[in-house]
Amino acid sequence: MSLLIEADREEGYAGWHDVFRQVMPTMDIHWWNDPQVDPQDVEYVFCFDPEPGRLTTFPNLRLICAASVGVERIVRDPSWSRLIPLVRMGCQETTAQMADYVAWACLSAHRNLPRILQARDSGQWDKFTPAAVVANRRVGILGMGSLGGAAAKMLTKVGFKTAGWSRTRKSIPGVESFAGPDELDALLRQSDIVVCLMPGTPDTMGILNAERLALLPSGASIINVARSGHVVMPDLIAALESGRLSCAILDVFDKEPLPADSFLWKQPGVLVTSHLASTASQRSRAQYASDIIAAFERGEELPNRYDPEHGY
Repeated sequence: MSLLIEADREEGYAGWHDVFRQVMPTMDIHWWNDPQVDPQDVEYVFCFDPEPGRLTTFPNLRLICAASVGVERIVRDPSWSRLIPLVRMGCQETTAQMADYVAWACLSAHRNLPRILQARDSGQWDKFTPAAVVANRRVGILGMGSLGGAAAKMLTKVGFKTAGWSRTRKSIPGVESFAGPDELDALLRQSDIVVCLMPGTPDTMGILNAERLALLPSGASIINVARSGHVVMPDLIAALESGRLSCAILDVFDKEPLPADSFLWKQPGVLVTSHLASTASQRSRAQYASDIIAAFERGEELPNRYDPEHGY
């Protein structure tokens, strides 16, 4: 029984090997490109961006553990067998870090941090009237999976009026639930801050376009920690420049690292963070993968299992 770990370079694999060895001392663990590994011995893989067709070379593969919450780079391979369970990363560190980031971003949007930083950079004494208190600010979270749910709970503790939108109805104390395509516009109309935490599917890409941004209350803010394609960037910039929106905090981009000459670095109203909202430690992710494999061996239902029908 072997576990194969994808790493960009053999030297990069060393750290992963050490933490997996600590949490799975009896597992036969190998680097992704170890020439000594017989493909027929591979039953488990831990990967992020396997080369197309590689997974099909393991005839006895039983389970795929994704190294991240997003699995687009795995499922885009048309040769990948949908019969092999694929589990998205869901360790507690990932969830906690995302909730922390969303709370920070919402508070930063609430007090218009991009405007404060712009004043700092220009040496301008920009004393503006602060927003209403947190208790009167309404946050709408798009995507109420494990990350969205954790963020919603955190925001209610901070004091925001919090609501969430998802494919199906959710029940979280203190969080108003909106569900299905027919209720999206209603959520947007009441959201002073919109947090994008949706999976990347054909139904969600481009979902925040000019038409939907126009539904937001005047002076609203956008926080995107999901997929860059969820927000139509020209429409977002137009809404910022017109004053319709007050700020946008963006952590994900079409091209990463974001080029130094990207206009977004200097765009008024935009705060860029370098895809750092949630980056769990190797140890935490290895432990989660170990727990998933153990649950699979026991025949238990797996959390965060990718559903090809829904795309997440």
